Amino acid sequence: MSASSTLVELGIELPPVASPVADYVPAARSADQIVTAGQLPFVAGALAVTGHVGAEVDAAQAAAQARIAALNAVAAAAALAGGIDAIRGVLKVVVFVSSTPDFTDQAKVANGASELLGQIFGEAGRHARSAVGVAALPLNSPVEVELTVLV
Repeated sequence: MSASSTLVELGIELPPVASPVADYVPAARSADQIVTAGQLPFVAGALAVTGHVGAEVDAAQAAAQARIAALNAVAAAAALAGGIDAIRGVLKVVVFVSSTPDFTDQAKVANGASELLGQIFGEAGRHARSAVGVAALPLNSPVEVELTVLV
């Protein structure tokens, strides 16, 4: 089944590519790979949740936000690839989690992104991953997601 058919089956629409919040492009291509810029969990141009995971945001909320950010990253990659069906696989995912110093479940937060990619791309969505705790993210976002995909 194609990724576009899977999206329809899941009831998921690719969002418009988020406008950069600084001086960069949403995604860049080299040969058969596309790397996205870090994508925030924007919905209709706004962040629904802000704050640090482990304080204002709990792990479940953050995982849901990582899912949204990953979908935004897929949208950026798909736009550059010429459509989601041009993406042959997900190579690497990096999830940044704005968290309190004592929060250590970054991997559980990152699962929100990883699980979505598996749902969309199946086996081709399995990937290498880093889940990194950071002191702060742009616009007080709880998460940011980067993808490297094969096209």
